[in-house]
Amino acid sequence: MRAKEPPKSRREEYSEATRQALLDAGRQAFAANGFQAAGMEAISRAARVTRGAFYHHFEDKKALFDAVVVAMQRDAAARIEAAARNERKVWDRLSAGIEAYLDACEEPDYARIVIQEAQAVLGEPRYREIEETYPTALLIATLRALKRDGELDADDVDLLSRMIDAMICKIGLLLPYTDDPGKLRRNGQKIVAAVLETFRRKV
Repeated sequence: MRAKEPPKSRREEYSEATRQALLDAGRQAFAANGFQAAGMEAISRAARVTRGAFYHHFEDKKALFDAVVVAMQRDAAARIEAAARNERKVWDRLSAGIEAYLDACEEPDYARIVIQEAQAVLGEPRYREIEETYPTALLIATLRALKRDGELDADDVDLLSRMIDAMICKIGLLLPYTDDPGKLRRNGQKIVAAVLETFRRKV
């Protein structure tokens, strides 16, 4: 039986609430105006905190942006897991997870912050680190499970996972610029499925 965690103090609760308010205000500002145009003063006012409180939680605007991206990727991963959990077969879980990720990519906040701006603002190494901690980690785990069960014939599952991830992310990147997102998704998913099929071991 797990030990019960001690209740948080009022100071801790206030600190968490302040941080969350800044994350919410930052997300709204970054989604509406982009990273460069979003102002720290405006974000602090929207969160109803002082500039000092901002700096207590985040070193600068980039640190807040980083935290917003982490929170959004964590949420996307949770949604992917929830969608996959409804499927019994691993291959069906994989398809459901891809579908859930593309659903996230069609949301304006996620599209602008995570898909369009995060890599440029945070740099490739940090962006990849966050991605591989959340959505990509689930894809790798799923393909490893298929390999373990003898349903995937691939020598380097992690590399295959990253290649598939790159294809899925490209679909997400193109979604905001197409007149027919549904058609793009269907065609893109057919291509991803066709590539995966070449590695599928018939059992």
